[in-house]
Amino acid sequence: MSSYMRGMFAAGSFAVFAMQTGCAPKEGDATPAEKGTVATSSASGAVDRDDVDKITAAWAARPRLGANQMIAKYGLPQEATTEQLIWRNPGPFKRITVMNLETPHDFPMPHVDFLEHTIDYDVPQAKVGDLIAFDASSTINRTVGELSARCDLEGHNVLTLNLDHDIVTGKKSVADARKAFGDIVGKDVKGEHPPYVEALQFKPAERGAGAFSDKPVIPGSPARVADTDPDAKAKLDGNAAKGGDAEILATVVAVDLNEVLAAMQAGTKKISQPVLDYAKSIHEGHGMNMEKGLKLGGQIGVTPAITPAVNDLQVKGAGNLAAIVPLDGDAFEKAYLELMVKGHTEVLGMIDGKLLQGAQNAELKKHLTESRASVAAHLDKAKSLQGGR
Repeated sequence: MSSYMRGMFAAGSFAVFAMQTGCAPKEGDATPAEKGTVATSSASGAVDRDDVDKITAAWAARPRLGANQMIAKYGLPQEATTEQLIWRNPGPFKRITVMNLETPHDFPMPHVDFLEHTIDYDVPQAKVGDLIAFDASSTINRTVGELSARCDLEGHNVLTLNLDHDIVTGKKSVADARKAFGDIVGKDVKGEHPPYVEALQFKPAERGAGAFSDKPVIPGSPARVADTDPDAKAKLDGNAAKGGDAEILATVVAVDLNEVLAAMQAGTKKISQPVLDYAKSIHEGHGMNMEKGLKLGGQIGVTPAITPAVNDLQVKGAGNLAAIVPLDGDAFEKAYLELMVKGHTEVLGMIDGKLLQGAQNAELKKHLTESRASVAAHLDKAKSLQGGR
């Protein structure tokens, strides 16, 4: 349709990003795409054109057409796999994705969806149902603050987003928007260049402005110190007279959760029964300790505060676990026990050298003392299992 090639937008800056493609081998010298990786071109910051062409050559005709149209308009994508191409910040959009997946969609008339345009947008909870009722191919991610439209034509995705905005702002009802969609498509087919197909008629939100982190439902849940939610801020303000107890409590909760996640991973691996039993005891022990910590916060009027230091502890736990997840069998077992010994040793040092000294509340100190005893027992058991290997 003519709307694809009109209203050229300046392409956004391209970030180099390589992705796995799994392309089938070809005769002759293997290119990066043929080896399973999309190459990045140094000049444009986008993936290599030859690699993209090899990928889309195996696609169904309509997604391949969409891919070539987006390349003609916005240049090469920043990400490419055997199943999709992704552009970052092209024109007014946050993301454009072309998928080698044809999904039948009968609104406003039968076609297949494979092309998705995403913008930053705050969809109010009360309007979520209306937008889906208007066009079920819409995707709303309130946590990130994104609104996406999926169709087979860029102009129709632009039209969907414009009508979405009209629904959110109260300019149109769902029924009005659905009728308008059909009417505007009819005009576009006749070459009348409707503005709602040509370009967005509103400015998308600033990056991250529409994000909604939602509300905790687990009693005693920690709060981020940078959280702007009024409820979270009110809870954190109540910590002011409690010194560093909020960070200390959040630190223990973070330790418990790190250990639970590692134990859960161990439970999926082919390792010896004694180590599986140990992981189960870690899972249950730290899980119960975390629950105690959250309840304690409510009892002593302290909301665990996720400070930068607590966040760093969470990130460190994720990094340590990520390093051993690819392993299995004896290799995983050895790495897991090493991680348990190292981690529990560090936690003992943290409790003795910082947390117990800094805690002000007597009940929190008691919780730390009890936690220390469990950590020491876990450390001894991990060392024993290491010695028995």
